[in-house]
Amino acid sequence: MPMTEALNSLRKISHWIDGKTTLGISGHSGKVWDPAYGVQQATVDFANVSEVDAAVASSKAAFVQWRSTPIARRTEILFKMRELVHRNQLEIAKTISGEHGKTVADATGEVARGLENIEFACGVAQLLKGGFSEQVSRGIDVYQIRQPLGPVAGITPFNFPGMVPMWMFANAIACGNTFVLKPSEKDPSVSILLAELWAEAGLPPGVFNVVQGDRVAVDRLLEHPDIRAISFVGSTPIAKYIYETGTKNGKRVQALGGAKNHMLVLPDADVGMAADAAISAAFGSAGERCMAISVIVAVGDIADPLIEAIRIRMPKIKVGPGLEEGNEMGPLISKEHRDRVASYIGGANDEGARVLVDGRSEPVCQSSSGYFLGTSLIDNLKPGMKVYDDEIFGPVLGVVRVKTYDEGLKLINDHPYGNGTAIFTRDGGVARQFQFDVNVGMVGINVPIPVPVSYYSFGGWKASLFGDLHMYGPDGIQFYTKTKVVTSRWPDPATSRIDLGFPKNS
Repeated sequence: MPMTEALNSLRKISHWIDGKTTLGISGHSGKVWDPAYGVQQATVDFANVSEVDAAVASSKAAFVQWRSTPIARRTEILFKMRELVHRNQLEIAKTISGEHGKTVADATGEVARGLENIEFACGVAQLLKGGFSEQVSRGIDVYQIRQPLGPVAGITPFNFPGMVPMWMFANAIACGNTFVLKPSEKDPSVSILLAELWAEAGLPPGVFNVVQGDRVAVDRLLEHPDIRAISFVGSTPIAKYIYETGTKNGKRVQALGGAKNHMLVLPDADVGMAADAAISAAFGSAGERCMAISVIVAVGDIADPLIEAIRIRMPKIKVGPGLEEGNEMGPLISKEHRDRVASYIGGANDEGARVLVDGRSEPVCQSSSGYFLGTSLIDNLKPGMKVYDDEIFGPVLGVVRVKTYDEGLKLINDHPYGNGTAIFTRDGGVARQFQFDVNVGMVGINVPIPVPVSYYSFGGWKASLFGDLHMYGPDGIQFYTKTKVVTSRWPDPATSRIDLGFPKNS
């Protein structure tokens, strides 16, 4: 097939505005790659300012009716959406796998964890209940109600194109807001699939809109006067930019940033269990998770047997295209990102670390045009090394050796990121002390990836979060609503009088 004809036959991914697919008019587009084979599989329209404005205008118009929609009707639609996502879980997972590269099994797990957030939002009638205080003064009652903000927006990352939008839009829509999604341009198809499911569930046009694009779309959402709040997940530099720009424009912002998650392994830990956990948490989704374990902090004599246990397990990981059955780890998202991750491995020895397993020698890296990188293990990491300090976001596991628990705790607390951490030990007292001492937002005790269930909230500390509230769960309800306090007295002419003094509750 001639090159021009091949390009013309590519799928085209566009926007979803006012309840239907809307073709782009900007003339700008991006390439969507198949990371398993290194070929372009689609083009995605990039919105200009007027297209973003159209999506926001649709959201603003829909908000008037949606916020007035009875909670029972909203809940009915949410339950239908929950059923549709559950029924189409495999199709969603395959769509994710085909553009991101993660295995279908991994993508299915992503959808399942996202689905939990829709299930949580189905309980919105209970979640929006306010408080009531009777007779705070003579004949006066006071009560608090929660009301939606208006049109809100979510800017989501490439690594979880299905789950992270569900973190955001489920609570936002349940609370009576309308939602504009700007997904990653690297794997945008699932956003349109979710929009179609919302429409099938009976969500009115305009309540959920999708604008594809790049920084032009992001900046317009950040400055648009009708967008009341922004939710973001991505790298720390961009999260900081999102937070500063959004708040400067008067918006609520929750911006989740990067991570460098440490796993503290004490001498009494079960070596086999710790090794299994480290491999699972470090190399799942090719390490492209903000909750991936990227550093083991080995205390005392456990370092050598733990490293050996990890080394003998690593060759058993089957690397290959995510859509092929039996593979356990797929490619990275792009050639540029693969090469960036590989550069950390290449520079580790020069920094004084020791590369024990080099993922660049993985056979599929040599035989495939896809963006593959095998698993890597690097010993003797220390603060100040780029391979230790930076968020690598790939299948690279480092080891820091320390002598004591206190030294390991200080290492974790001193790192600028504070997203997730874990401790592996048989000592309950030490584990409890660790959860008390550590300055990290999410903690696992013999659990390597402590992503909270949907009825808690997800978020880190330090440079891993910009904003006051974490994502989904109770914090999500609080983020997407504003409280109104009503002080009420019904007319009683017999007690009416003029009083210029400050009101007293008596």
